[in-house]
Amino acid sequence: MDNQHRKIVGYRELTQEEINLMNEIKEKGKELGELVAKLRASSELDQRWISIGATDLQTGLMALTRGVARPTFF
Repeated sequence: MDNQHRKIVGYRELTQEEINLMNEIKEKGKELGELVAKLRASSELDQRWISIGATDLQTGLMALTRGVARPTFF
């Protein structure tokens, strides 16, 4: 569907530069997700802190995404 964000309340059409930034954030998120999976595979590590770190990384990535997208809603 072309320009589907126009049909979602609170979203706007992104510029090519913004799209590139969003894709870069998503790629870093994928890399971080792979690192978290590797850390979770080790029973020697404190998994409570691994989970806290994973949550904080997800929050940070979401914040970066919203910083680029600049939605018009809460």
